Amino acid sequence: MNDKDLAPMDRRGLLKAAGAAGLMLATGAYAADAGARKRYAVVGVGSRARMYTRAITGKYRDRAEVVGVCDRNAGRAALAVKRIAETGAGQPVAYAAADFDRMLRDTKPQFVIVTTTDASHDEYIVRALDAGCDVITEKPMTTTAEKAQRILDAVKRSGRHIRVCFNYRYSPPRTQVKDLLMSGEIGDVLSVDFTWLLNTVHGADYFRRWHSNKANSGGLMVHKATHHFDLVNWWLGAQPERVQAAGSRQFYTPETARRMGLQGAHERCLTCTEKAKCSFYFDLAADPGLKELYLDNEKHDGYFRDQCVWRPEISIEDTMTVMVRYDNGVQLNYGLQAYDAWEGYRIAFNGTKGRLEHSIVEAAGMAGANAVQSRSDTVSTRIIPLRGAPREIKPWTGEGNHGGGDDVMLEEIFGEAPADKYRRVSDERAGAYSCLVGIAANRCFESGTTVRIADLVTGLTPPLRAPMPDRGAPIAMPLKLKMP
Repeated sequence: MNDKDLAPMDRRGLLKAAGAAGLMLATGAYAADAGARKRYAVVGVGSRARMYTRAITGKYRDRAEVVGVCDRNAGRAALAVKRIAETGAGQPVAYAAADFDRMLRDTKPQFVIVTTTDASHDEYIVRALDAGCDVITEKPMTTTAEKAQRILDAVKRSGRHIRVCFNYRYSPPRTQVKDLLMSGEIGDVLSVDFTWLLNTVHGADYFRRWHSNKANSGGLMVHKATHHFDLVNWWLGAQPERVQAAGSRQFYTPETARRMGLQGAHERCLTCTEKAKCSFYFDLAADPGLKELYLDNEKHDGYFRDQCVWRPEISIEDTMTVMVRYDNGVQLNYGLQAYDAWEGYRIAFNGTKGRLEHSIVEAAGMAGANAVQSRSDTVSTRIIPLRGAPREIKPWTGEGNHGGGDDVMLEEIFGEAPADKYRRVSDERAGAYSCLVGIAANRCFESGTTVRIADLVTGLTPPLRAPMPDRGAPIAMPLKLKMP
């Protein structure tokens, strides 16, 4: 990503792009009361925003509406309005990024959905809170400790609320792990071993997008691993206290390209002179959705969605290890790699009564860099007691994206979900604790020292957690150990 991509969208560009599509612009026409339907504005209308806008204009159209959209790219803002209008669920007003505050005044949303570049989340979250709106934000909540502090202070000042969307919490097999831990199947958890693998379809994509600049994304420790740290925080019902970490870029380098027989890095795949030789070549035009969102709108901001993964200026790591100490004494050993032959994770919880092992293979392999991931979604969960035979646990299942988690989460956001004994909803406190582990890890990469979460922000209190087994309860051993 270059500086042009981060510049505010030009108002004339927005007018031209929206006018060509015959769209209504920022005239305040949607300030009137729309009845019982809740009013949502969306800032940042790239690919991630579509999950929310499709839910609002589809299943939840009788109870919700999008009244405004805002983006730094004129073409994408116009496209978002067009697509929403085509559903027949209303026609929102399009605004340039520089007119975000005006959008809030004109359209009077009750909620603002933030799906912008990670590093800009805090800017829109704070302004929305101060304007009296509640906020729904994509993970990570933010990318630095300073920005996390701004958000926490704004919540306290405004009295408004934030929901951080961690859809992994809602997928049935991961909820099942929470259920097993809550039931005391393995007693008190003492340590956790967690390895997450990204393959060279999904993993490589972070290195060709804006995420490859740590100033934009916080690196994979924040953008991606915030999901994983949140899962562990939620599974354990505990708060991280201290972090140690090491990270480096080992694979996505010009040297790796040369070892693969290439001359080195290029600017982007579209104009690459070695595309026929590079197995990481990505054809942006071959995906209609990405072409429509990004390739067709490059003229508005100069952002290339297909940047070369071998570029020397990439500033994020692809190989990371982290150790976390929790306030209940649990120790987490975590690893993340972004260039593996399969995608998924393995986690093991070691407790006073035994061990819980859980793994998911999300993509078993690939037939080429342009191939769609093979979604095998193989789930394995088993309990290994300290005394007795291991037993396989039949996994809970669901339909839809992220293992069935998206639909469950969207129902809780926009629908009428029942009371949740697992407390999967995540507010700014849980959002802060998850991203602060990654932020602390980034500091460890630079300093080589231990980082305390309490030294990063002030005023952070524990979120509401589902009840876990009493750590003071006696350990019951069902069988005596037989010595040989």
